[in-house]
Amino acid sequence: MSASESSVSEQSVSGQSIADVDLLTPSADRPVNAPGSHPEVARGKIGVVIVNLGTPDATDYRSIRRYLSEFLSDKRVVDYPRWLWQPLLQLVILSRRPFISGKAYESIWDKQRDESPLLTFTRDQAEKLSTVLKESLGERVEVDFCMRYGNPSTDSVLRRLNEKGCERVLFFPLYPQYGSPTTATANDQAFRSLMKMKWQPAFRTVPAYFADPGYQAALAATVTEAYAVAESRPEVLVASYHGVPKRFLESGDPYHCQCHKTTRLLREGLGFGESEIITTFQSKFGPETWVGPATVDKVAELAREGKKHIAVISPAFASDCVETLEEIEMEIRDAFINAGGETFTYVPCLNARDDHIHALAAIARRELSGWI
Repeated sequence: MSASESSVSEQSVSGQSIADVDLLTPSADRPVNAPGSHPEVARGKIGVVIVNLGTPDATDYRSIRRYLSEFLSDKRVVDYPRWLWQPLLQLVILSRRPFISGKAYESIWDKQRDESPLLTFTRDQAEKLSTVLKESLGERVEVDFCMRYGNPSTDSVLRRLNEKGCERVLFFPLYPQYGSPTTATANDQAFRSLMKMKWQPAFRTVPAYFADPGYQAALAATVTEAYAVAESRPEVLVASYHGVPKRFLESGDPYHCQCHKTTRLLREGLGFGESEIITTFQSKFGPETWVGPATVDKVAELAREGKKHIAVISPAFASDCVETLEEIEMEIRDAFINAGGETFTYVPCLNARDDHIHALAAIARRELSGWI
């Protein structure tokens, strides 16, 4: 370093040399050596945000329509040309669909809290994850949750963490398998929020975690526990995943393959034979060819083949929601029983189970490496 450079680097700032001052160190919420008029700035924290799909605010027509419009207008979810899709969506689909979906949400709605189970479970997950991470990482970690669609919005939560002084944020989509209509759109929304910030935090996203040992162990434990209390042993365990159009698979989306790998790992963890667990897909929407077999059709087929008792698990959902509590517990159950089946066991999602929370915490700590 030259003498002139040394002179500059050691020049006095409010009576101290720059070499002796860490300008990033907060002092009473105000940067060191900042003038008294400088606004207070919260700094030095690390945010962890878990992200779920979303939920309407209520079950009335307008709330459901607002939610479905946001969801079905997402190009990651329905990628038809806007000029073709939006008139059909706004004028036809959303004139009828909110009534149907409203009844589905009404059947599972928590009347006491006036919220959907998905919101309840995700909040519980965030609160328990916060406790576990603070115990191991300290008070610097701020844990929150958001929804891709509906509230609390991604934008509001990232702004809140920014105001709390989170200079680094780990964004954690609760999708064990990567899918462009799930993981990618959640990340997209976060990036859009970051684009509006004057002072962006450093930012990381959590990758697919379907093969994580902790996640797999928790998944297997739910099956073992459900089988232990069942009146008889289910003849088949149906691993039902949310479906996607077949062209997603053909264009390189890894979701379909990761679902099958999830089932394989679960089978190996349980010690099941290949005939004891199968992979199916649910929630088909629209006229396209989707990946299959369809859960609703497959369970009916199993009943017609003589299977009297089956169990269904949803490894793609971290939290119970309308697709599990209404579609599986009601529609898919009815399809099996009406086709001649007798006993239907639903294996709940991992929700806020302790083993699930500890698995999520281990993943978060791994992805925070170098920040903590």
